[in-house]
Amino acid sequence: MPGSFSSLLTTPLPLGDFQFAAPLWLLAPLLLLPVWLLRRRQPVSVLVIPSAAAWTAGRRLSVRRWPYALAALGLILLAIALARPQRIDDRRVIRGEGYDIVLALDLSTSMLAEDGVRDGRQVNRLEALTPVIEAFIRNRPSDRIGLVVFSGRAYTMAPLTHDHAWLGRQLARIRIGLIEDGTAIGDGLGLALSRLTQTTTSDAPRAGAFAILLTDGANNKGQLTPVQATTLATAKKIPVYTIGVGRDGIVPFPTFNEAGQRIGTGRMMSDLDETELRRIAATTGGKYFRADDPDATNAAFRAIDETQKITFDARSQLLTTELYFWPAAAAAFCLFLTALTRLRRSP
Repeated sequence: MPGSFSSLLTTPLPLGDFQFAAPLWLLAPLLLLPVWLLRRRQPVSVLVIPSAAAWTAGRRLSVRRWPYALAALGLILLAIALARPQRIDDRRVIRGEGYDIVLALDLSTSMLAEDGVRDGRQVNRLEALTPVIEAFIRNRPSDRIGLVVFSGRAYTMAPLTHDHAWLGRQLARIRIGLIEDGTAIGDGLGLALSRLTQTTTSDAPRAGAFAILLTDGANNKGQLTPVQATTLATAKKIPVYTIGVGRDGIVPFPTFNEAGQRIGTGRMMSDLDETELRRIAATTGGKYFRADDPDATNAAFRAIDETQKITFDARSQLLTTELYFWPAAAAAFCLFLTALTRLRRSP
């Protein structure tokens, strides 16, 4: 076959999960040196005694030839090092179907209201939502999920990612009070939409892109109004599922002193703007849910299953780890012993 021999000289030699980056054929001259060294003989005057000859016949390698054996081994190891042995790791992103989803989570002070129940005890609204969000992330390994948090301002906590373990760690870091207080619903939703459209080269989002907005209040801060954010979502054809967090009426709320230490429990009035949340969902093609029902958040996520799925392209990445150091170090050690032996034997 034309070109077959030349390809053998240039193609790395695979060896299971290992390979040589440089072909060993090119190192043939270096590999022949050990053969020459082991066959090298020096003229030495000897007196052959039959009994002594019989005694030495069983010895595999005379003491005089040890330096040559060490030098030969060193050269072989050096040839292996020059061939650059490598360990190959194949990292693959498995082809699969899933969604692009960004959650926009309210971290305003009102989320401290303790009208939620978790494991039989009263918890604040964020503590009640966190395990539901964690379960959503854990049960959808094929989805790319991102997280935006907002209060008086909006920030990206995690861009769209398949690394759900890392996303879970980011979720565990969030605390009420990380951002200046307020409820910038428009900014939070606008940033979520921006994260969904940044995954493509054009402004149009991919099929299967959704935003989920979780808040317990009414918009009172931010540069973008909920109406403007809704218009943006409609233009980009991104459904927005809205979830109203907390119960209506007067709810228990912790009180703190100037040092930030809790000193008791007071009362606050819920100010959830259900009308606005319903309008956002209806206008964009999503749905509205109320999170005072324990199943409301799960119902919102189940509604996503009724929409179109997207397919991610399979990608393969080969990662190589260079291993030449080990045979090179062994070769240097053998050649050092050879030189040391020769020096000690020199008159």
